[in-house]
Amino acid sequence: MKKLYIASFFIVSTFLAAAQAKNDPAAKAILDGVSEKFKTFKTVQAAFTYKVENAAGKALSTKSGTIKMKGTKYYVLFSGQEIFCNGTTVWNYDKAANEVTISRLDASSGMITPQKLFTNFYDKDFLYMLNGEKKVGNKTVQEIEMTPVDKSKPFHKVFVQVDKASKTIYSTKVLENAGNRYIYTVTSLSTNAAMADAIFTFDKKKYPGVEEVDLR
Repeated sequence: MKKLYIASFFIVSTFLAAAQAKNDPAAKAILDGVSEKFKTFKTVQAAFTYKVENAAGKALSTKSGTIKMKGTKYYVLFSGQEIFCNGTTVWNYDKAANEVTISRLDASSGMITPQKLFTNFYDKDFLYMLNGEKKVGNKTVQEIEMTPVDKSKPFHKVFVQVDKASKTIYSTKVLENAGNRYIYTVTSLSTNAAMADAIFTFDKKKYPGVEEVDLR
């Protein structure tokens, strides 16, 4: 299963008290602001692009996707996959195989959800520093460089860009140890729109002949 969140973002894991003392207070203030702002949204809908580059910066592929979030619920549409979560159950649908894998959402297991990527993912396992500000189009973004404390992670650096005006994440770049770079960029973001709960539950009737793999 090619999980959307394994390279992230909308990818990145649930990011040693002595080490945290080295963190940049300015970077923490920005990240805390993003987390607090996100918690005020009743719903979030975003479109994003996902680019893979090699170590030399050459683009290997570019794809796009959308995500909807409401409380602990989420729905992701990305490159032939759909991921549904109603807050307790997760359905990962692979269009090419016409197969859906069903699992339980275990919040205590450290399982990554899109919501965690917008809140306090940075608190425990990263060292972070503010690299400064720059203009991207008509936006002013603040770039934060994050280094995992756990050196066994498959990546060695994450760069998070925050839209200064809206206090929302604009992009995330993950640098893999193997050399590839994974870049997620938010192309549009809307909040607090009405969303029916049915959006976040897989409806088998809409997928004729689908094979179910139930891991619950």
